[in-house]
Amino acid sequence: MRRLSEALYLIVITLWAGGIWAIGYIAAPILFSSMGDRQLAGMVAGKLFALVGWIGLGSATYLLVFLVTRWGGQVFKRAVFWLVLLMALLAAASQFGIQPLMAQLKADALPREVMESVLRDRFAVWHGISSILYLMQSGLGLWLVVWANRGLR
Repeated sequence: MRRLSEALYLIVITLWAGGIWAIGYIAAPILFSSMGDRQLAGMVAGKLFALVGWIGLGSATYLLVFLVTRWGGQVFKRAVFWLVLLMALLAAASQFGIQPLMAQLKADALPREVMESVLRDRFAVWHGISSILYLMQSGLGLWLVVWANRGLR
């Protein structure tokens, strides 16, 4: 059973970090460069970012449970625990704070696109904050992949 949980630990890290990179740096840019309708591209990208957010929260749950089960009270002395927790907090902030706020700004702008409305500047600021948090999560995900074995040793 221990080997299965360790294998799942590594798979979950790969899924989470890989999903962040694949959506943010491959899928979303391709959507915006290949679709003529930027609003539709944004809507599809938003759904993909929401999906990767849920994957992140589920992954973080498993990883934190795994690490606590593995190390008990010593888990708080392990950098990998704090790394996973920080990534989870960033994912939660985006999922439950920033994304709903941006969706509300889009809804408030109707029937116009948000970037053609008076809400453009507010949306741009929140989009920038979201991008920074995503970039931070991407870097932490890279760090997590590199440090994955520290959670096992």
